[in-house]
Amino acid sequence: MLNLSKATIRTDLSKLGILNYIDAKPKVGYFVGKRGTPNREEKFRLLQMKVGDLHGVPVIVRETTTIQEAVVALFLENVSNLIVTDEDGDLAGVASRKDLLKVTLGNPNAATIPVSLVMTRQANVVTVSPEDTVLEAARKIIARQIDSLPVVVPSDSDKPGEHWKVVGRITKTNIIKMLLDMVAED
Repeated sequence: MLNLSKATIRTDLSKLGILNYIDAKPKVGYFVGKRGTPNREEKFRLLQMKVGDLHGVPVIVRETTTIQEAVVALFLENVSNLIVTDEDGDLAGVASRKDLLKVTLGNPNAATIPVSLVMTRQANVVTVSPEDTVLEAARKIIARQIDSLPVVVPSDSDKPGEHWKVVGRITKTNIIKMLLDMVAED
């Protein structure tokens, strides 16, 4: 089918066999080896891992924080966005690098503007709970093309509407580090 002789591909097949990507048996032929298929237990563990097991510490600012203070916090914490909360500590929104950059370029009054005027409001913020799977969080991050998600739990607030307490944040970096740690275990 490939128009190659056995001698031509035998060295390649032997290398793949040595690395356990394929295996061979007489009268059966070649088939996928141990390294060629993911371990079912590993795959199951990955599918069951919860956001609460992985999330990091959130970088939070209040709605009344000025743009200048928010930019300083963004760079000091080396994050791509800031989680904004109201006076009760409930999620109010998220301010990204782009949000802050748009308002600061060519605006001499930006230093005094509150971050609440440029943030993405809570109704438009994608969140996850500690009980969601890491796989679901990764899907949301990829679908929305964002760098991180706030991890929230329902607030005990008596105010009408949905209110969320921020307990963490999960980032692309958290997820990639977890995958690298799983590979390193092998």
